[in-house]
Amino acid sequence: MVETFKLNDGTNIPAIGFGTFQIPADGSTYQAVSDALKLGYRHIDTAVAYFNEQEVGKAIKDSGIPRDEIWVTSKLWLQDYAYEDAQKAIDLSLKKLGLDYIDLYLIHQPYGKVDEAWKAMVEAKEAGKIRSIGISNVTPKIWQKWENIFTENVPSVNQVEFNPYFQQKELRKIMAEHKISLEAWAPLGQGNHDLFTEPVLVEMAKKYGKDVGQIILRFEHQEGAIVFPKSVHEARIKSNKEIFDFELTSDEMDAIRALDKGKGMHDPDAPGVEEMLSQYDVHAND
Repeated sequence: MVETFKLNDGTNIPAIGFGTFQIPADGSTYQAVSDALKLGYRHIDTAVAYFNEQEVGKAIKDSGIPRDEIWVTSKLWLQDYAYEDAQKAIDLSLKKLGLDYIDLYLIHQPYGKVDEAWKAMVEAKEAGKIRSIGISNVTPKIWQKWENIFTENVPSVNQVEFNPYFQQKELRKIMAEHKISLEAWAPLGQGNHDLFTEPVLVEMAKKYGKDVGQIILRFEHQEGAIVFPKSVHEARIKSNKEIFDFELTSDEMDAIRALDKGKGMHDPDAPGVEEMLSQYDVHAND
C-alpha cells in the first residue's frame, strides 16, 4: 500500500510517483511505466510536452489495475493556453491517454495566457474531466503576478524543482498559506554527483542500510513533498520506492536542511525563458 497525502481539495494523492520526463515514446515509456506499475507504483506523471501520453495510457490499460487505483498527472503546454485551445488540449490529452478523466492536470509553464488556461481547467474539473488542478514552475514572483486567479480557484499542487540543494523555502511559505502541496521534480538533483557524495548523506545511508538516493527521497517525503523519481532501470525503479521502512531523526532532517544552496538548475524568472519555451511546438506530430 502506497502512502498518500491529502490535497487541499480533499483528494488523496500517492506520496511517491513515477516520472516519465525524457523517456522516449519508442516503447521505452510503455516498458518503464509497466515495470513501475508491476513494482507497486500507483502514480504516473506525464505531460503533453513529453510526447509520451499514449504509451503511458497503454501501459495503464494493459496493466489490468483498476483505473481508480492509479493516479495520472498530465500538463498543459503554453501554446495551448488560449481558452478554446486549452479546452481542445484537455480533450486531446484524455484521448491520447485513453482515459475518461485525469487525476491531476497542471499549467506546465506559467507564461502567456495563464488566466484563460486556468479558466478552462477549472471548468474541466467541474465537468469531471479532471479531479485536481495545479500549477508548475511557479516562483514567488510568478505567484504574485497571477495571485488573483490562483486565490479564486486555489491550485492543489505546485510542481517545482526541489531537492536538498534547492529547498524552495520562500515559495513554501506562500504555498503553506494556501495549503498547496509541493511536488518535486528533479528530487534527486538529476543525479548531481556533488549531492550524491555529500558526507552527511553518505553517513546516513550507511546507518540505515540505504543508498543516498533513498535518503534524499525520504528527506523530501518527511518535508511533505510528493516525489516522482525517474528511471528506466527496473532495479532503480524498485529501490526508489523503498523509503517507507525507516524515518530520519529531527537532527538528521536539520542536517540535510543545512545543505540548501537556495537556487536550482532552472530559474523560471530568468529573462528569455518564456521566449525560449514558446518556440516549442507540442503539436508538430498531431
